[in-house]
Amino acid sequence: MALTVRQIALRHYRKQARVARLTANQVQRLWSLLDASDLSGSWDARIGPRIVQTVTAGQLRSAAMADDYVDAVVDAEGANPVRAGRVRPSAFAGLAADGRALDSLLYLSVITTKQGIAGGMATEDALTRGLRQALTLSSSEVTQAGRGAVGASMAGKRTIQGYVRVVQPPACSRCVILAGKEFGWNSGFQRHPKCDCIHLPTTLIARNQHRGRAGSDSFTPTTRPGTGTPGFIDPQAYFNRLSRSEQDRVFTAAGARAIREGADMGQVVNARRGMYTTTTYGRRVQATREGATSRGSFYRQERARDIARGRVPAGIGRSYRLTSPRLLPEEIFELADSRDEAIAMLRRFGYLT
Repeated sequence: MALTVRQIALRHYRKQARVARLTANQVQRLWSLLDASDLSGSWDARIGPRIVQTVTAGQLRSAAMADDYVDAVVDAEGANPVRAGRVRPSAFAGLAADGRALDSLLYLSVITTKQGIAGGMATEDALTRGLRQALTLSSSEVTQAGRGAVGASMAGKRTIQGYVRVVQPPACSRCVILAGKEFGWNSGFQRHPKCDCIHLPTTLIARNQHRGRAGSDSFTPTTRPGTGTPGFIDPQAYFNRLSRSEQDRVFTAAGARAIREGADMGQVVNARRGMYTTTTYGRRVQATREGATSRGSFYRQERARDIARGRVPAGIGRSYRLTSPRLLPEEIFELADSRDEAIAMLRRFGYLT
């Protein structure tokens, strides 16, 4: 039976994850050979170059998978297989994602170790801290090389119009709300260290409508034992499969509660980008600037509300000024005297439709 595009994406993810894991295992073995009495000397003379070589090899292997992955997606969708160009894996190896030399980036783990020792930490504990950083950096750079190569491969395959972001657990709230978002072929793949999200190239894209060939696969979450590796393009499906304690941990207790009440997950998560403290309703509260600018959804909603109530003229436009800060969900729950009032306030401040 032919694989679906989702299955192809998850298979590629597993292959990349294996390369990153093998790279990290080798880095860990080499790290154990560092001379604790001469960290810089042993790094420069022997260990550093070998770790750099190991990570470079991992980057090459990861980047070399890109064309096969994209080609497999195109074949599965029955689209034009012609390529305008192929990926050169070596272009994605030997340097860090931010353009600096790998040696410079990976040496940060030695600096971290030295700082720990200088701060009074036991040498073994400081080495463990440095190792954790080295493993994170190594895995991240291998994974990023693969993602960069996939982006280049998509550009070289004219039939690819964009990609869908597939989220793998465990994921942070910022990644979860991007699950299923559609991006153009030339849009960068934003990620943070340890991010496991996946590019899913698609030959037909309709912005945020989940239509086109990618939509032929329902992407039903497969989280039950024996049903395969999970991959999500539905933020709510991801949220629903988490335990209540995990929902609270990932989205904060108040944020998770608001989502369970039906609040828009994107609004809840994005609100925390512009957090600040102010005084209103006779008390100090936490509010957000997200959505409160003249182009923001909360601003437009409040303006329409005041116009409808005759508080401001219909043609006020951008000269309108908000009279209330946009409260965060936790403040709403603190202020509300009942569930009905909480729901009304969640709707007023743009978290519920």
